[in-house]
Amino acid sequence: MMSAMAVFGTDAHAPAEVAARVRDVGVAKAQLPWMTQAALGVLAGAFVGFGALLFTLVASDASLGFAASRLLGGLVFSLGLVLVIVAGAELFTGNHLIAMAWAGGQVSTAQLLRNWAVVCAANAVGAIGLALLVFWSGHTSMNGGAVARAAVRIAMAKAELPLVELFFRSVLCNTLVCMAVWMAMAGRSVVDKAVAIVFPITAFVAAGFEHSIANMYFFPLAMLLDAPLTGLDVLRNLGVVIAGNLVGGSVLVALVYWVIYLRPNRG
Repeated sequence: MMSAMAVFGTDAHAPAEVAARVRDVGVAKAQLPWMTQAALGVLAGAFVGFGALLFTLVASDASLGFAASRLLGGLVFSLGLVLVIVAGAELFTGNHLIAMAWAGGQVSTAQLLRNWAVVCAANAVGAIGLALLVFWSGHTSMNGGAVARAAVRIAMAKAELPLVELFFRSVLCNTLVCMAVWMAMAGRSVVDKAVAIVFPITAFVAAGFEHSIANMYFFPLAMLLDAPLTGLDVLRNLGVVIAGNLVGGSVLVALVYWVIYLRPNRG
């Protein structure tokens, strides 16, 4: 007879094993040729944009209640990180976990900053490129133009957030995003990884937290739809959100887990 352990046990990697895997993956990411980083970064920007597209579609349905709209919007937004992790791409916010390898000396400061700079810029290219394709496709005319109105409304709300709120929403966002990446590293199958990703991503989106790469899709699309936004509005948002995402991912996840599992002379 099959034992209860066989039925209910798990073959997921243990947290200490995940820490080592995240460190090793960070080293590999930092050593990628910059052209490879850039190409994979463009893909990640587009992948996150597809998640943002589905979120906007849900937000355009006025028949949904507040909680249902936020939760469903967060669920479909998860597509972005599922594509990044399963299909393979380089996402700026997820790559904040490279700070684990940096803290241990396996990655230099120059390598770390190069990866972040190249991948962030490439993510922007991918997200903006997708926004252009979506605009040209006429997608935003769906639901009697409600999709376009929702896209403008979402971007305007982001632009109007006070800086302090914006920063802390960004910190919380990337804490959850990097926890999603961390837990996906514990899985051994596509299903494992998808399940690990869905709940943290749904949570950050439903809670209204701020993701820098998603905003690189939302703002250009809204501006193409004639939203009353300026370049200064966009830079104000992205500057604060990038800083907050960095703190949430590299400090509250990567460095905390490095101290717990990888710091020399622990005990």
